[in-house]
Amino acid sequence: MAQDPEVTAPTNTEAETTDPGPSQQPPLWQRSTESLLVEFATNEDEGLTTAEAQKRLKANGPNELTAKKQSNLLRFLKQFNNSIIYILAAAALMTFFMHHYSDSIVIGLVIVANAFIGYFQERSADNALDRIKALLVSEAVVIRDGQKITLPARELVTGDIVQLEAGDTVPADLRLIDADNLKIQESALTGETDSVEKGEDPLNVANLALAERTNQAFASTAVTNGSGRGIVTVTGAKTEIGHIQQNVAEVKQQTTPLMKNLNSLGLGLSVAILIAAVLLFILGMITHVYSLPTLLIAVITMVVGSMPEGLPASTSVVLAMGTQAMTKQNVIVKTLPAVETLGAVDIVNTDKTGTLTKNEMTVTDILTAQDTYTVSGVGYDATGQVKNDEGQDVNWRQDADLEWLVQIAGQTSDAEFHEEDGQWILTGEPTDGALTALYHKLVGADPDPQEIDSRPFDSAIRYSARLVDHNGQRYLLVKGAPQTLTQLMLAQGESVNEAAWQERLSQLTRQGKRVVALGYQPVADDATEVDDLVIGQNFHLAGMAGIIDPPRPGVADAVRQLRYAGIKVKMITGDDPETAAAIARQLNLSEQARAITGPELAEMTDEQLASQIDKYTVFARTTPADKLRIVKAQQARGHVVSMTGDGVNDAPALKQADIGVAMGIRGTDVAKDSADMVLADDDFTSILGAVREGRHVFDNIRKTIRFLLPTSFAEGLIVVMSILMDQELPLFPTQLLWINMVSALTIQFAFIFEPAESGIMKRGPRDVKQGILSKLDMFEVTYVSLLISGLGIFAYDLLTGQGLSAVIGSTMTLNVIIFGKVFYLFNLQNDHPVFSKYFFRNKMSFVIVAILMALQAMIIYWPAMQGVFHTTSVNFHYGWGIPIVAGIVVLLVTELAKWIRHRIDATTVTREQRIGGR
Repeated sequence: MAQDPEVTAPTNTEAETTDPGPSQQPPLWQRSTESLLVEFATNEDEGLTTAEAQKRLKANGPNELTAKKQSNLLRFLKQFNNSIIYILAAAALMTFFMHHYSDSIVIGLVIVANAFIGYFQERSADNALDRIKALLVSEAVVIRDGQKITLPARELVTGDIVQLEAGDTVPADLRLIDADNLKIQESALTGETDSVEKGEDPLNVANLALAERTNQAFASTAVTNGSGRGIVTVTGAKTEIGHIQQNVAEVKQQTTPLMKNLNSLGLGLSVAILIAAVLLFILGMITHVYSLPTLLIAVITMVVGSMPEGLPASTSVVLAMGTQAMTKQNVIVKTLPAVETLGAVDIVNTDKTGTLTKNEMTVTDILTAQDTYTVSGVGYDATGQVKNDEGQDVNWRQDADLEWLVQIAGQTSDAEFHEEDGQWILTGEPTDGALTALYHKLVGADPDPQEIDSRPFDSAIRYSARLVDHNGQRYLLVKGAPQTLTQLMLAQGESVNEAAWQERLSQLTRQGKRVVALGYQPVADDATEVDDLVIGQNFHLAGMAGIIDPPRPGVADAVRQLRYAGIKVKMITGDDPETAAAIARQLNLSEQARAITGPELAEMTDEQLASQIDKYTVFARTTPADKLRIVKAQQARGHVVSMTGDGVNDAPALKQADIGVAMGIRGTDVAKDSADMVLADDDFTSILGAVREGRHVFDNIRKTIRFLLPTSFAEGLIVVMSILMDQELPLFPTQLLWINMVSALTIQFAFIFEPAESGIMKRGPRDVKQGILSKLDMFEVTYVSLLISGLGIFAYDLLTGQGLSAVIGSTMTLNVIIFGKVFYLFNLQNDHPVFSKYFFRNKMSFVIVAILMALQAMIIYWPAMQGVFHTTSVNFHYGWGIPIVAGIVVLLVTELAKWIRHRIDATTVTREQRIGGR
């Protein structure tokens, strides 16, 4: 029949598959073919007319994905627009005008390096958008004007009738109106590699997960079997793959917890130093201690001395060292701050298939009429053995039913394997792959069926059959759904204990296992076609095979260690909730692995989801949008979230997470571009080492900050105290600049070689809301600053009071500051007493101190340096003895404070344990 020209097809927006409100139509999967043809103003046999298609194309636009792009120059300039860059730029200018060119260059390089890091990070996100765009197929077979033609996919419009065949990529979102043994692999959207059986009948379910919409086909998914036709319901950005691209584009790159903490710390310090400088200048003007030029120099000297401008460089180097360490563990880090972020996470979200599991369906259980067996060996390439219910190895050839089951498994499967880069690659359906692997595992050879004829699996009959010659006899070998095979037997009058089989079958299905029944029947030697045979007549049910995608080796132990470290592991999958929950129980993800499905999530508001999110460990039947909502809800609860994934469907959540982790081997380019780090070996257990290294990196950054702040403030405090005490400055500006420069080149980098503290994985994730420094740390910064600066002024006043020249006093004070730093370094290196077996564990720190001492000797005894830095040759007593004594005083005081601190921490832990035990 001709289409009615008066009927207007719905736009992309009108045809979205959302849940109906009071006045909306039912969702697409509930509607009949007839109602869809009317709604989309099309004809099942004739399709659209060319004129109508052109009209709709002009109204709705082409079927393609587009992404707004920013110019590279503007993107680069944007990297300089944040407060920490402003502060660093001011420090660079200040040090430049003070002729401290080395500091100025270092700070400038850090600014530029940070800008490039941010620039390439955003470019990476754009790459993800481009790769999603490339997933849409270029051509499609369409019925137009009653003719089957091939068109560019971008010209598809709503209402077009699209023809699908095995090997095609679906060009747009379709509602199927015809399906002949059609199977579509939808891993791009769901993450699950099993092909989904498709049909055209309406599904009378109000709320249906994406993976369960079996009468719809989605753009970018792949047809693996059969054929079909469908009506185009939405195109371009309105498709499910378009929604993924839109989500990726809308997700803003997350600022890492470390950078938030550093930004806050840097801003607070800079403001405090500038306020102190203004107050000091006002005080100097009131008291007239110095002349105006001298006062200005003193204030600028105080600012330069107090500003920890070496902090960005030190932090970047520590992060770079952590990046290098992770690379050796097969973890590729794309941005430096991401190194530390994984050490701060308290939730690791991961998909199931291929990450927690091997993505290699495996026969693990076999049921025969008399016995129950298990099969050892995990995956496609493993050796294995059949064991009885007592765990003892059995000779499977001595059990007739078991031998028949193995033979049927091999001879009815078309799956094949080939090896690529040490990995077994399956060609065929995962279930067939599991049965072929079982045969190969036990027989030690590839199946070689003597095939006469076969009937492929059909979702309408739920079994497949193959006619073969075996051991001189012709047999019909059948595999399929257990209920189907038992019904075929009963229909032909065969006896079968259906209740007993069902009870044993239920035990496997409750474990999340897929169950396949296998049987055979002898036939006449002249039988040549399966269709001529009555299946079930004289049929013998050899048994049933329980199949599951097993956990990867080592994952269970990694989960246990992550939980021990205070990190919760959550599973987010497109798979069935029972299967997902079974794997969660095997891996012991939590004490009670509660599961929730995507449709159930859809019924919650964002606020409701955030309030309930911590109750669940397993999120099943999820869409890409669900994954994104889950991550956002966890972040709304204050969690630092990691997301692990490998598919296009994971991209929005990978980008939204505080740390996105993609798989290097199996991961799609879209996932890798959206993530912050990549596991080169696809090994989930690598996350454990990355968490440990992340905590190690933060510890070293924290030690660096605890070192830099008090030693920098001590320099500024010497100036402040001198003004307050109405005396000349003990240190010249060039000497303060020398201290900063020589520290920046040597001692402040000692912490990058600091080994990880023992028990680093025993403590829980750090509270990112508390910042980098605790109250005790701030107290330490204060008293160490006062201690070092006080010792410097005391020594200077003592010597000059005895009649020694000011230049000797300045030289000695210079060394007092340096030795105060050196001995404070020894105190900070580890949490144990300084003189313990851990004293020499960071051997590089002693090399660095030796270089520092050589530089100090040069500035004191080399005449050319003496003139520039106002130093003079001094004897050991004044130049080295008194500074060493001052350094020992710093060490003793800080070691005593460390001991008191440990007592306070121990008391706090004991009190918390006592309260928790009540």
